[in-house]
Amino acid sequence: MEQFHQVVIVGGGTAGITVAAQLKRQAKGIDVAIVDPADKHYYQPLWTLVGAGIFDKSKSERSEASLIPKGVTWYQQRTESFQPEENTIQLEDGSIMHYKYLVVCPGIQLDWDKIEGLEENLGKNGVCSNYSYEHVQYTWECIRDFRGGNAVFSYPQSAVKCGGAPQKIMYLAEEAFRKQGVRDLTNVSFYSANPGIFSVEKYTKVLNQIIEDRDIHTHFQKNLVDIDGENRKATFQDINTKEKETVSYDMLHAVPYMSSPDFVANSPLADDNGWVDVNAYTLRHNTYANVFSLGDVCSAPTSKTGAAVRKQAPTVVGNMLALMDNKQPWKQYDGYTSCPVVTGYSSLIMAEFKYGNVPSETFPIDQSKERYSMFLMKKYGLPAMYWHGMMKGLV
Repeated sequence: MEQFHQVVIVGGGTAGITVAAQLKRQAKGIDVAIVDPADKHYYQPLWTLVGAGIFDKSKSERSEASLIPKGVTWYQQRTESFQPEENTIQLEDGSIMHYKYLVVCPGIQLDWDKIEGLEENLGKNGVCSNYSYEHVQYTWECIRDFRGGNAVFSYPQSAVKCGGAPQKIMYLAEEAFRKQGVRDLTNVSFYSANPGIFSVEKYTKVLNQIIEDRDIHTHFQKNLVDIDGENRKATFQDINTKEKETVSYDMLHAVPYMSSPDFVANSPLADDNGWVDVNAYTLRHNTYANVFSLGDVCSAPTSKTGAAVRKQAPTVVGNMLALMDNKQPWKQYDGYTSCPVVTGYSSLIMAEFKYGNVPSETFPIDQSKERYSMFLMKKYGLPAMYWHGMMKGLV
């Protein structure tokens, strides 16, 4: 069986729905199809607050069907492979879909099995993760029931979506321990494969001061490689020396390795690292002129966030419509991304930056300061903008 659509979008997450919605708003007669197997669609930035006991995880969920823009055809299937030379993709049922333009945005793959012991201990033995919808509320159970000991938080040696999330839950947990009266009995540690707490100097200074003030112990260039859940021990490997260190934990918030989905990484569209190989500014494929990519799966050298998608989508849509009008792609993406770093139950640093780790702030204030107003933006404003703005092609 063979199908044809003018525009085929592989992926129905944040990027796919946003692009489809903007295309239908700007070119109403355009023929757009989305290929995605999901039943549910998640606003994943909320999971930090779910893990801290602020929201129930159901608040982050909608049905995928309810978000498919009117007039867009949805194929609830997996994509098996890409044949860009023939302008086709193959679906899991074996059918072939032809396209004139292709947008690749299936997100990032969570490789739970890459850390020994993580998959089998997740959701028990004190091992939690805000990156798992199934187990995110176990994070709150671990924090709520904590009675003292070692609270360990990790960051893996891989690309990570929402790179600030591994430290956000640490700050929230540390405040919760204080409120629960167990902070004096608790050692809070952050083991990260990165060389520092953040990549942008303006925000790094403030975060390092918070870490010092709250007596949080940081261990950089340390990568989690093994979890012994029964004995509550975690083993970290030094990135440089390869030496291993095993530490005891009472609570471990673990972040899995992440990578480009296999069907993308093994395709002609991928670069040497498995990401869709695009021009960092136009988001057009470097080899196939009718292919675009955005979101976590593309090779643009910026943090993988929903905020990045919000700025990438207009670039992809504008450049694709230009091609349809026999014009050259003209819109430029500057690498903008945002990381609302929650530092407590009423405070947040709104980090915004672009290529080169240069701050690119929205508000007429110093966004490197902890603010309650920015926390409210994270809690209420950004989810509203997501569901009622991005998902409808309005922002």
